[in-house]
Amino acid sequence: MKKIIYIIPAVLLLIYGCNRQTESSQADVEAPVGVIDVTTKSIEEVISTTGSVYPRGVIELRSRIAATYYLEKNPRTGRQWQMGDMVRTGEVIARFEDREFVNSVRLEAQELNLELAESELQKQESLYEKGGVTLRELKNASVSFINAKYALENARLQMERMRIVPTIDGIIVDLPYYTQGTQIETNSVIVTIMDYRTMYLDVKIPEKYLNTIVSGQPARLTSYTIPNDTIKAAVSQTSPVIDAESRTFKGFISADNNNYQLRPGMFVKADIVVNRKDSVIVIPKDIILSRQRGKTVYVVNQGRANERIIVTGLETATEVEVVRGLNRDERLIISGYETLSQNSRVQIIR
Repeated sequence: MKKIIYIIPAVLLLIYGCNRQTESSQADVEAPVGVIDVTTKSIEEVISTTGSVYPRGVIELRSRIAATYYLEKNPRTGRQWQMGDMVRTGEVIARFEDREFVNSVRLEAQELNLELAESELQKQESLYEKGGVTLRELKNASVSFINAKYALENARLQMERMRIVPTIDGIIVDLPYYTQGTQIETNSVIVTIMDYRTMYLDVKIPEKYLNTIVSGQPARLTSYTIPNDTIKAAVSQTSPVIDAESRTFKGFISADNNNYQLRPGMFVKADIVVNRKDSVIVIPKDIILSRQRGKTVYVVNQGRANERIIVTGLETATEVEVVRGLNRDERLIISGYETLSQNSRVQIIR
């Protein structure tokens, strides 16, 4: 009977020792984690919006008379003008022929009439100085000269109807086809030209940024058709009025487009930089755990996970500034952190 009594405590001690060994081995399990070194860099807070860009200038030139149509040649290529050609102010895109119209203008007669009126005026001025004519006769000569001058100017303006000449530098974006030598009607569209060396974007900005967004604020444009290129831009104008329905205010963003990356009508995304900080600690946003004590991350210290309560600042879609709670060169756990607790043993996976 005494032997049985001694055996039972021995068994209990054995079981207790095994449990303690199991707990100790479980406590020594190292959780695999990935880490990065805590460093400093720049971070920006941006407002993102989208819209279509439009050009600095656009003109549509139409025929101002009914006449015979002839498309001219591009002086730089030697071929007839085509859509996509760059055109400069004063270059002739097309010309018209109509002898009846030219005869009605009487340009040469108006030029000759001006010469005669100018000669007569000079003669009358000379005679007036010598007392040979009255002041009235001199003024009549002046009136005749002025009338002849205006008549010639009007004749030249009428003759300008015989040509299609752009008043801006730009790109031909539309050029309706007409057969050479065909008769076209008055007000027919001949060519459309756009100047898109500068592009504009009309944006709606949330009301809370009314006193933050000002002219000159930097911005960046990206397009789905050119995803790898970022185009520098800036806020050019803002409205002081809030739209009562959308709770936004209107703004304009402009961008230099000298290399013609952007095309009129292209849909773009605009990021307006409202705040920027340099040389601050920035970490991935998705590794932050929200706990009762606050925002938490883990760092590795002597093979164990140390919990850190952090205070954050500026945020982007993927990153956040850490104002307090982390130091440079610490090793921040960025994977395998979900099941960690304070002082958990960890193994860094390269």
